[in-house]
Amino acid sequence: MTNGRDHRVDFFRGLALIFILWDHIPQNPLGNLTLRNFGFSDAAEIFVFLAGYAAILAYGKVAVRDGYMIATVRILRRAWTLYVVHIFLLVLVMGIVFFANEHVETRDMVQEMGLLHFVSNPQQAMVDELLLRFKPNLMDPLPLYIVLLGCLPLALPIIVKWPNLAVGVSILMYVPATVLGWNLSSYEGGGVWYFNPLAWQVMFVLGGVAALHAQKPQVADTRPLSRQPLFVICALYLAFAALVALGWKWAPLHNVMVPQWLGEKLYPISKTNLAPVRLLHFLTLVYCVAKLLPPGKGWVEHWSSQKMCLMGRYSLEVFCFSVLLAPISDMLNALGGDRLPMQLATAIASAGLMLLLAMWLEFNKTLGKPVVATAPKVAAVT
Repeated sequence: MTNGRDHRVDFFRGLALIFILWDHIPQNPLGNLTLRNFGFSDAAEIFVFLAGYAAILAYGKVAVRDGYMIATVRILRRAWTLYVVHIFLLVLVMGIVFFANEHVETRDMVQEMGLLHFVSNPQQAMVDELLLRFKPNLMDPLPLYIVLLGCLPLALPIIVKWPNLAVGVSILMYVPATVLGWNLSSYEGGGVWYFNPLAWQVMFVLGGVAALHAQKPQVADTRPLSRQPLFVICALYLAFAALVALGWKWAPLHNVMVPQWLGEKLYPISKTNLAPVRLLHFLTLVYCVAKLLPPGKGWVEHWSSQKMCLMGRYSLEVFCFSVLLAPISDMLNALGGDRLPMQLATAIASAGLMLLLAMWLEFNKTLGKPVVATAPKVAAVT
């Protein structure tokens, strides 16, 4: 937090981790407070966008300072670490789900988590797991990130030197993916990747370009936000998306906001292929948040904001922990009869455990470091 980093990146990455956790716990009442209930995009866009932001900010500096070869080695080493983490995490998730399924009699959690492929054909499932083809529920973001990071050495020189060209090439890949449905195949009978890498790469690239843009001197617009046309247009789009999203739970509002002719053009809003309205919604959200919360504001120094930033700094560890906490919380809720007090308790406790993990990791960094002794003050002789 003292090396000039943008505190907002860590804050919103930590907030996205909380949203992802609550969205992954079935019937969680706090899931009604997450981003997906107020627009077309959700925490997944935040996670991938800020992953690209952080990756280009980190490895772009390494490439400029030490050369692209060193940057490539570090990127691939990080991708390998993520790959090993993914395999290990999947084993833990399967163990938790199989244990929970023995104790929860009202539901088949193995089926709900997408583990039937492993049950029916464990040998092939293990091979598909190593090839990133077998991805049970909750496990989709990591394989996407591994693929994007593994391809970053090819894109890094273009993004750093010619960011506009990088965006153009990224969009050329995105259009056929979202229009024609180009995607990577999953295991036999498993369809395609839930997060289409050919589509979601545009979010990663835009995050990286945004990181480069943030490093340049900015000319502040002193006009009130109400007199900035682009901000007004973005705010109106966000308001429209919020009303449509609220209408999904209240039919009369939805019928007013989305007439039949508009619904035919709007739906389906594909998450797999990152539908254009999702992409547009997230970009307008980023722009409005950047305008409303410019860097250097005191809100990031608040205690609660700092704790959220702490989770954002250890996003990989905290995310993996949340993947384990979600089925555990689901099991406890089912054993508790899915009562509201139990659902609230597990959701809040899980978020608290994620924070405790981040605090432990931060404390662990200080272990073994030499303590810098300060020279005693000498009283002046008069």
